[in-house]
Amino acid sequence: MTPPVAFALHLDQTKLAAEVFEQISHRGALLKDRRRRREEAVENFGKPGRDPIELGDVMSTIAGDGVWSMNLKLAQLRTHWDQVVGEGVAKHTAVADFTNGVLTIRAESTIWATQLTYLIPQLTETIRGNLKGLTINEIRVTGPAVGYSRKWARRK
Repeated sequence: MTPPVAFALHLDQTKLAAEVFEQISHRGALLKDRRRRREEAVENFGKPGRDPIELGDVMSTIAGDGVWSMNLKLAQLRTHWDQVVGEGVAKHTAVADFTNGVLTIRAESTIWATQLTYLIPQLTETIRGNLKGLTINEIRVTGPAVGYSRKWARRK
């Protein structure tokens, strides 16, 4: 004859019924909770506030609130730089940095840097008019990096 399972597994027979009942009761509570949530979902279907939101609407809400708006405006400025300064100037200049309201523009030569310095008032007005979320306090124009020479760049 085989001994009882509780004896073979060294379980306390007085607590065995309570442990089994607790597991079954926990599983039943989970099933009841699932049923309740399913019924609530069916009852609330089609009511205001329960409709799904499109991804574009969610992203525009996130982008409109907070830090992203300034970064998006700066990316828009970099992308459409030729529309701000014209195609001829845009070929020789680019937006380098924007920190604490200071927009830094890098030119490929000192001649282009000088030319762009004369356009700063017009640039400020154009940028403020087209990109209202981007607050520019100052525009700085820098020339090429120190030690840069076209002669060295063309050598093979």
